[in-house]
Amino acid sequence: MKPLETINWDPDEEEIQLIDQTGLPGAYRLVRCTTVNRLIEAIKRLEVRGAPALGVAGAYGVALAARNVRDNDFERYMVKLAAQAEQLKNARPTAVNLAWGVDLVMARIRQAISVLDAKSASLEVAHAIASADVRVCHNLGDFGAEILPDKCTILTHCNAGALACKEWGTALGVVRSGIAAGKKVRVIACETRPLLQGARLTAWELARDGIDVTVITDSSAAHLMRAGDIDLVLVGADRITPDVAFNKIGTYMHAVCAAYHKIPFYVAAPLSTFDPDHSEIEITIEERGRDEIAMCGNRSVVPENAQVLNLAFDATPHSLVAGFITEIGILHSPLDWDEITDKRQIIE
Repeated sequence: MKPLETINWDPDEEEIQLIDQTGLPGAYRLVRCTTVNRLIEAIKRLEVRGAPALGVAGAYGVALAARNVRDNDFERYMVKLAAQAEQLKNARPTAVNLAWGVDLVMARIRQAISVLDAKSASLEVAHAIASADVRVCHNLGDFGAEILPDKCTILTHCNAGALACKEWGTALGVVRSGIAAGKKVRVIACETRPLLQGARLTAWELARDGIDVTVITDSSAAHLMRAGDIDLVLVGADRITPDVAFNKIGTYMHAVCAAYHKIPFYVAAPLSTFDPDHSEIEITIEERGRDEIAMCGNRSVVPENAQVLNLAFDATPHSLVAGFITEIGILHSPLDWDEITDKRQIIE
């Protein structure tokens, strides 16, 4: 089966092509982003999501902006380009990879000597980031596969698979690498309310690849842990600071339950997701719209006079994490932030 590729650059049309994840599993369709505003809309609508995929989207978004800005004066061109890059970075505040991808491309563009040089450099770096994501996920998956028992059931939350990356995946990359190594791996996917990324996306891509997957309600996880049906918990991350790992809301709950039941809880994430410069208190947790909770299709399921709090992420303290699975190996708390900082900027 052909690998699932979440996001690509179309060289003929000079535009970004991505899988519209809001339509899955019922409809597979592609979105073509010809402007930065359309890409920002795709990011906010979660047509593209997942930390590594957002890093690639941010990089290609700058390349797209570099082609769309119209000004022959290089200084004015750079001012306009920087403004679009800043808008792109702010499309989702919690995930660090989006800003990371934008900043890497902009750092190279600032060394350019002309508009033509800026356009060429932006795409060159964006392609390098996309290629690196594929390589990183496969390396990460191979390291993670080493910790998997020969036969195991893994609980995961949200989607940290091919749809959250260029391809392969982080948490699900570990699953794929484990299966490739001959291990018998079964996945329990939490539905992940309110947008059901586990039920819609994780189950879809694993079933597509013929991998054993069962969807459960989020509230079933602790019961299955207590029953002895879960061997380890494996999730992705949107930002890892020196004190916590941010991931989809509900992750912290699984970590606490896993600790109580003495089940290993692992976070799989590339070094680009590590943020050494901030702590939990400095990070904005994204709050999303009321309708994601209050509506089920066209039907209202919450009274109009009842308030809704729709947090997109939560934070899990490092003390609950057995290990961070990365492309350079499995890291343990306390983390070596000098090594992480040195290696997270490398794009070969």
